[in-house]
Amino acid sequence: MAPYAVVLSVVGLVAALVAAVYAVSYVLTPPGAEAGPYLSGRRPAEHAVSRYHVRWYAVSMVFLAFDMEMGFMYPWALVVASVGVKAVVEMFLFLGLIMVGVLYAWREGALRWA
Repeated sequence: MAPYAVVLSVVGLVAALVAAVYAVSYVLTPPGAEAGPYLSGRRPAEHAVSRYHVRWYAVSMVFLAFDMEMGFMYPWALVVASVGVKAVVEMFLFLGLIMVGVLYAWREGALRWA
């Protein structure tokens, strides 16, 4: 058996399964219904972006900055003892950059709730 025969057979099986799911969906869809990924095929009453105020995007950017901070700090905590002072200095520089971003967002009013 060729080494790629197993991979090609699995890809073919997955393609057949996806085609079968689409065929069953096409057969069972009531006539006149729009195919949509949500609301059981009905049209949405409003646009998805229209519900949120633009200030939430700034808040989400600040959240992502802190999320990335934690994503970098967990691996750092594992190697800080073996690397030494250099790792501590680099982390404080990184935290300083994050703090500059927070101070900028604070100055621009991204953290005001009123």
